[in-house]
Amino acid sequence: MTSFQDFGLADPISRALKEENYLTPTPIQAQTVPLAMTGRDVVGIAQTGTGKTAAFALPILHRILENRVRVQPKSCRVLVLSPTRELSGQILDSFNAYGRHIRLTSTLAIGGVPMGRQVRSLMQGVEVLVATPGRLLDLVQSNGLKLGQVEFLVLDEADRMLDMGFINDIRKIVGKLPIKRQTLFFSATMPKDIAELAEAMLRDPARVAVTPVASTVERITQRIIQVDFAAKAGILAQLLKQEPVDRALIFTRTKHGADKVVKGLAKVGIRADAIHGNKSQNNRERALAAFRSGEIRTLVATDIAARGIDVDGISHVFNFDLPNVPETYVHRIGRTARAGAEGVAISLIAGAEEMGYLRDIERLIRVALPREDRRTPGTRDTAPAPSQKPSQNRGARSAPRGHAANGHSHGGRSHEQSPGSKGPRRPRRGGGNNAASQPTRHESPRPAQGGNSEGIQGVAFLHRESRPNTQPNRTHRPQR
Repeated sequence: MTSFQDFGLADPISRALKEENYLTPTPIQAQTVPLAMTGRDVVGIAQTGTGKTAAFALPILHRILENRVRVQPKSCRVLVLSPTRELSGQILDSFNAYGRHIRLTSTLAIGGVPMGRQVRSLMQGVEVLVATPGRLLDLVQSNGLKLGQVEFLVLDEADRMLDMGFINDIRKIVGKLPIKRQTLFFSATMPKDIAELAEAMLRDPARVAVTPVASTVERITQRIIQVDFAAKAGILAQLLKQEPVDRALIFTRTKHGADKVVKGLAKVGIRADAIHGNKSQNNRERALAAFRSGEIRTLVATDIAARGIDVDGISHVFNFDLPNVPETYVHRIGRTARAGAEGVAISLIAGAEEMGYLRDIERLIRVALPREDRRTPGTRDTAPAPSQKPSQNRGARSAPRGHAANGHSHGGRSHEQSPGSKGPRRPRRGGGNNAASQPTRHESPRPAQGGNSEGIQGVAFLHRESRPNTQPNRTHRPQR
């Protein structure tokens, strides 16, 4: 398909696309929309940022118009499950934009806001409900929502759902849905657990895949700066003042660390705000709005912002703390170099532990990143050098195999927190008992659960050796 007009979408939807200046479909849209318009189940492998929201929203809206029926009270026709509040809000905005000429009824069910308001919005029934799994189950269990009328189910960012511990909640939700429905299932990767979930949920699905676009990462200049831990904050502030920053997104491993960075920057005259799981939904929305508008140019975040947050004009990504999962690094730096622009990703590395994380990242992206050493003489550790000799160029441009830098990322049932953690894969060295330097339970992403693309034919993924499952059994109900 070379034009949205080729899809044969209903006229009100086509008009909305013209008003949005949508002319040419992306590859995932070109593959998915025609299949989904026929009512077929679809499983799609695509990173966030490839246009997959429109890929499932457009055919669903078209099919709703083909058969407009009255929605029963406390019910919905379309159920979209998303891992985070922010991504859920963006999905709902897209449905409302594409459906602006069809008087679409829609609402959001997410944590962090009073449930009573959501119960009231569902009283008369809605056509489209976008929800996070924890709050959705709350509504069902409190009799605020009935799932017997769902005709269309979308599961977005399924691998992220797995990372965040939502997979059992998803199984409970699917068990309450009508067997006769259309299911659209999207995931950036396809580990074994996700492949098994897809097989259980879908009926003879069409399989589509978008190969990660190498040029996206090729537009990112990646730099590593080795520093003393105590000097991280000062060097970060120095870089923010020296670099040609339009907007900067700074990643920390913990919520406490994010707040600490914001306070440290304020002391040197750099205005910043933070978003993480301890922030209220209103505070997070205000911070993101100020960042998008340019009112503040520096946003500090835990990995809640690595997926699902689509902000234009981010020129720099700083890893104040290097993630202990290499894929998370790829998702983080993918927040820059959007829409054909170029970007810079700078990581501050301190100590042997983060050097180990760096080696894992270099193995994943298959390139040695250039390093600058700003450590105090006499404090340098003896961590072994990576297997590849680092380039002497100022920036390394690389494309990870099987991963796009366009990824987005955001424990337990708490969709406002970052992924649940199995803990770092290496013991901390020299960290002492400083609680501020240790990841909280929900802040450090746990390693992706291994496996290949079982059940998905014709799609190649980077194979990572499997690790033993050390996650403890959870006997309590996670925070919603």
